[in-house]
Formats: sequence, structure tokens, C-alpha cells
Amino acid sequence: MTFNLDFSKAQQGNEIKDGAYEVVVNKAVENATKSGAEFIDIDLIVRNDVDQPFQNKHIFPKIWKAKATGKYNESMIMAIAQALQLEDGKSYNGFDELLADFVLKPVRVTVKNEESNGYRNTNVKRWEKTNTTGPVNHQFKKGDEPSFGPERSRATTVRNDNLPF
Repeated sequence: MTFNLDFSKAQQGNEIKDGAYEVVVNKAVENATKSGAEFIDIDLIVRNDVDQPFQNKHIFPKIWKAKATGKYNESMIMAIAQALQLEDGKSYNGFDELLADFVLKPVRVTVKNEESNGYRNTNVKRWEKTNTTGPVNHQFKKGDEPSFGPERSRATTVRNDNLPF
């Protein structure tokens, strides 16, 4: 039996190389650190139904509330929703319902590995509409099934005072 080396397939740990990837949203929920800093916790999975490296790897972008205002960056949330191709003008009963609508949506993200506070992080630098057509046929591995967060219900209306931005 022979074995050929191919360093283009080399990987160490969970690091995904800098680049653009077709992903599917596996989870999007509000969360907080032990010290109380609130953020949107997103879990993206590199799609295995698209021919690309790092299939099934996870990317964990976080959207933090600003310390000064205690609110999320509204333009960032709108840019993500637009890239996910959510319906412009759609109303939600609450923020959790909006985040639940992110789940199972395909999107193209550009990532860059960066050093911050002594840690190496894979950061999402750009959110874009998917380049693929047709249905998402990603096969979730056992334990990676999507999570819709708190109870998912039909969207109707939302009041501005309910929004965290």
C-alpha cells in the first residue's frame, strides 16, 4: 500500500484558513459572558454540499452589545439579515424570533484569522448572499443539528421598544 503526502490538505486544530466559504447558520441566540457582557452567539457550519475545503467545520462569530449604549449595532444585524436573504420589512414578535429566522439559512462569509488579547480568532469580515443555487442539502453530523433557540413562532409585529438596538 502506498501513501502520498499532500500538504494542501494539512490542518492543525480547528483553524479554518482565511478565505470565503459557503456556510449554513446552525444557531443564532443571545448569550452573555460570566461578567454579563451580552452578545449574539452565532454558529456557522461550512457546508458539505458545496465543493470547498473545511467542510463541517464551525465558525463562531459574535456580535457584541456596545458598552456605551447597551445596544447592538443595528446596521450589522441588518447586513447579516440581508445576506441571509430575509424578507425586507418583515416583522417579528421579538428579537429571539428574528434570530431563530437566521437558522438554516445559507450565506457566504469571508473569514480572517487574527490575534486578539493573546488568542487567535477566526473572525467573519464579510457577510454576502450565497453563490449557490437550489436547496441546501447540507447533511448535519450527529450532535450538530440546528438550534432555533427559544420557542419559535410565527412572525407578526414588533415594537421598537422591544428591539435591543
